[in-house]
Amino acid sequence: MKFAGTNTSATTISPTGIEVGVGVRSTSIQKHHTTGPIKETGNELDIAIAGKGFFQVQLPDGTIGYTRDGAFKKDETGQLTTSDGYPLIPNIVIPADATFVEIGNDGTVSVKQAGQIGSVNIGQIETALFINPAGLHSLGDNNYINTNASGDPIVGVPGLEGRGQTKHKFLETANVQLVVEMTDLISGQRAYEAGSKAITTSDEMLQTVNGLKR
Repeated sequence: MKFAGTNTSATTISPTGIEVGVGVRSTSIQKHHTTGPIKETGNELDIAIAGKGFFQVQLPDGTIGYTRDGAFKKDETGQLTTSDGYPLIPNIVIPADATFVEIGNDGTVSVKQAGQIGSVNIGQIETALFINPAGLHSLGDNNYINTNASGDPIVGVPGLEGRGQTKHKFLETANVQLVVEMTDLISGQRAYEAGSKAITTSDEMLQTVNGLKR
């Protein structure tokens, strides 16, 4: 190790020096909330968000959570819930005699009931945007809560102000592309190997220099 500014001779100094690094560390691990491929399922309660935004759900402690998992179910009262049983906010209740459910690109929910000719609007799905979605705190199972880092939710109608439209009878699939991730992994491994060889070479050079001094 040789610090910058140390003498290399009686009249010269080292302009840069040689210092051994102290390693690297991860500064953060982030979830990427980019939209994954949208796949048609045919299930009348499946909803995908084609773009930015999160569904709002009521967590067991009464607070509002956020998710992009649109595989909704009906509970015993007909209320739409997530697979974990968390009610969708605002509440949407499907009547027991509903024979047809339709959800528009703007989140409007309509049903056709037995004996009726036309459809009836029964509710409006709203989605939330965040200034910094990477700052959301993960609760697991695709559920999140907002933090100071994410900012407060900006709630509104799907398809407006940058929110993605709601796609009825579709679900979002994983946004991870296996081929791309494997390629990045291989590239990272090769970079690590190259770095290891550089360190080994540097050590050998230092040993040689120390041997010459003796």
